[in-house]
Amino acid sequence: MARLLITGAGGYIGTTLVELALGKGYEVIALDRFFFGEDLLEEFASNPKFSTTKKDIRDLRADDLAGVDVVVDLAALSNDPSGELDPDLTTSINHRGRVHVAEISRAAGIARYILASSCSVYGFGETSELTEKSPTNPLTEYARSTFDAERAVIAMGDADFCVSALRNATVYGLSKRMRFDLVVNTMTRNAIDSGKITVAGGGNQWRPLIHVRDVARAILNIAAQPAEKVNKQVFNIGGENQKIRCLAFAVRENLPFQVTIEVEPDNDDKRSYNVSFDKARSVLGFEPKYDVPFAVREIYEAVKAGVVDLGARTVTVDWYKRLLKAEQLVDATRLNGRML
Repeated sequence: MARLLITGAGGYIGTTLVELALGKGYEVIALDRFFFGEDLLEEFASNPKFSTTKKDIRDLRADDLAGVDVVVDLAALSNDPSGELDPDLTTSINHRGRVHVAEISRAAGIARYILASSCSVYGFGETSELTEKSPTNPLTEYARSTFDAERAVIAMGDADFCVSALRNATVYGLSKRMRFDLVVNTMTRNAIDSGKITVAGGGNQWRPLIHVRDVARAILNIAAQPAEKVNKQVFNIGGENQKIRCLAFAVRENLPFQVTIEVEPDNDDKRSYNVSFDKARSVLGFEPKYDVPFAVREIYEAVKAGVVDLGARTVTVDWYKRLLKAEQLVDATRLNGRML
């Protein structure tokens, strides 16, 4: 079975992919800065097919890839609000960092590289059922840097280096590195905490959706495909499209208590895109297994059982702000010639 190196392995998708890949018999090297904690993967520490490398992707070297067959590049500042905290850092990691990973992979003779891109590159879609050939319109630094990375790495593909990009829909569902800053998860958490869901911007914005385990399944699907089917190819990965307002009702209908829904008339979020997943179905034979009702119920049961993290690190932008403040404190202390 192939050996995978997964960058961003300590993240929302990464921790799920590690678990699924090990369960399928893959060898896994988990590479991450582990800003959200190394404990998230500690249950796999005794598995002989699992190892970790604590490193920034911008510092990746060829010797980090010894024996690797497939590089799955998930590492990024992972959503629009986080990307706006420090646009230069976002570009450094999400664009140049991922191009660096692809370049090192090709130079090291790695056969296959898979990039986690995003449907956010569509920004505001003028039409429904956007395909991989539809015009892109990235509206945020996260989306722009992601699209720049996607274009650059796809151009590297050749007969010896198979490159694929997955434009993931908005992800939801339970993960070891739980996130409550994604729309389905956020609505579910708010309903549990307060009995209320607030829908911003009128709720008429479209979002494509995909369960986190289905994203992991799609990545392993790509990894197993013949190179000629997926080389230099981009795939939209998702299961359904829903308006934000409809999502709120779907969440409410799958919780065993009364939930009120409040719709705010407008906000500054102009993102709206309805995406086609036909290419993944026809070329890859990929079909999602999970849906929104399943995710709402699994999150509710996990919260009720006390087995899901509800702390600060589940909201990505807030956690990054904490890390940035801590880094600034360390830098200030060093300038003063003192040790913390």
